Amino acid sequence: MAKKEKEKKFKKKLLHKYRLVVLNEDTFEERFAIKLTRLNVFVILSLGTILLIAGTIFLIAFTSLKEYIPGYSSTALKKQATVLNYKTDSLLQVINLNKQYYTSIRKVLTGDVASVEFNRDSIIDAANIDPRGLDLKPTKEDSLLRELVDKEDKYNVFESSISATNFVLFPPVNGIISEGYNIKEKHFAVDIVVAKDTPVKATADGTVIFAEWTADTGYVVIIEHSYELISVYKHNASITKEQGDLVKSGEVIAMAGNAGELTTGPHLHFELWSRGYPVNPTNFIDFN
Repeated sequence: MAKKEKEKKFKKKLLHKYRLVVLNEDTFEERFAIKLTRLNVFVILSLGTILLIAGTIFLIAFTSLKEYIPGYSSTALKKQATVLNYKTDSLLQVINLNKQYYTSIRKVLTGDVASVEFNRDSIIDAANIDPRGLDLKPTKEDSLLRELVDKEDKYNVFESSISATNFVLFPPVNGIISEGYNIKEKHFAVDIVVAKDTPVKATADGTVIFAEWTADTGYVVIIEHSYELISVYKHNASITKEQGDLVKSGEVIAMAGNAGELTTGPHLHFELWSRGYPVNPTNFIDFN
């Protein structure tokens, strides 16, 4: 019974209400009042303590304040130490290479080099062989291989400005060349005679950068390809592409015609430019 009475008294003390009042010192007017119990005060103090500890841990762990605590190193110092560690490792490698180099030089200077024996007579005999007695004629297989490589090179690599070995140019049209590439006459193109409305195809993958009508050359299409290569198609009767279109190699981009003032009949005026310089299309494309 005594134990139960003590428990009741303890609970009563915890739940007993108190009134906290704030008064004006001069007029004793009540400014603020709040009802509290010992249990409420204990809970509020406990929560405040927990929040204070958590805030302190957060500030120390995620801010630069931890650098002022003994035992914690600066972030800048850690970064600098890492950089110095990498530099030290690189210097050690250079030192080891220099040691090996100096060791080899020291062996050469001191004569501590292993000698190599060879047959002097075999070298003299090889030097005295008459090349006229050797059969240097290419075999049938060698001739076929050379012919195959020559054909691949014609449609593959296009001067030193284009280094991709898989870059291939296809003829935009097939026909007879009425006027060839001539630098002296400033005709930086080839004119291929074709029937009117013959499909004109893109010589390689690229992007159309110009597709408009001009008074001198009719409908003109200009395509920008990889490796700073540009192809030009003039005197077309109509075009099927617009500026900004992406085209594939062999895709129809226009219909050949006799458009423009500077034309003498249905044909395609075809130009190739590499890095701002004209090149002869017949060196890389077979139009027949």
